[in-house]
Amino acid sequence: MSRLTENPFASTATLDGNPFDDPATATSQFHQQDPTSAASRNAELDRRERELAAREAALHERSEHIRKHGRNNFPPFFPLIFHSIKDEIPEAHQQTMTRLFQLWLVLGVTLIVNLVAIILVILAGDGDGVRDVSGAITYLPIIGVLSFLLWYRPVYNAYMKDQSLYFYIYFFFCGWHLLFSIYMVIGIPGTGTAGIITTIIAFQRHHFVSGVFCIIACIGWIVQTVGNGIYYQKTWKYHNEAGHTLEKAKGELAVNGAKSYFSRG
Repeated sequence: MSRLTENPFASTATLDGNPFDDPATATSQFHQQDPTSAASRNAELDRRERELAAREAALHERSEHIRKHGRNNFPPFFPLIFHSIKDEIPEAHQQTMTRLFQLWLVLGVTLIVNLVAIILVILAGDGDGVRDVSGAITYLPIIGVLSFLLWYRPVYNAYMKDQSLYFYIYFFFCGWHLLFSIYMVIGIPGTGTAGIITTIIAFQRHHFVSGVFCIIACIGWIVQTVGNGIYYQKTWKYHNEAGHTLEKAKGELAVNGAKSYFSRG
């Protein structure tokens, strides 16, 4: 009886498949599509990996560009410009440029010691108080800043860009700096210079503390004179060998001006 009441169209198969399909054929098609689907997924993963790698490379390149050219790092306490001998100066000139930078740093220290020595000289009762102190105080910011702008940065640019204009700016202003250093070595009383004459006077009057600081300042000015003299001569020799001329410098000034004074361009 149960067979007579059973629905002849009922099926135990799920509604997800076609009841009229051959099970063997359906299984075969499933296995044929599976490798294709896996290959498609792998291709998509490869594409995404390539895109990710490309983005990472672009970010790295941009960060390197910012590090080298777009991020100011000097002076460290208030960055205004980008300064890196390793990244910007050709390897053949890095040692020379490093020595010139060290000479500029020694200049800053010497100016500070010179000021301290003059203050000690005044406290010991020697020298002309107002003129000596005002002179020493004036030298510190003016010579410190102008030396960077007028001879250190030009020679930095000269070796970085190999342009005649910057060589001649360096030669002119570093020549004046050499004369100034000789003047400071002499140490004329009343000029704010702790040089040889000021040192002798301090020791003659048994003011040994001020005398010792005067000696240190005097040594610093001698280092400036000798060191800058050596590298002035070395830079002059290189500029001649490289074929830099005043005519080229005039042409570069007419074309570029000073627009790239603090950049690689």
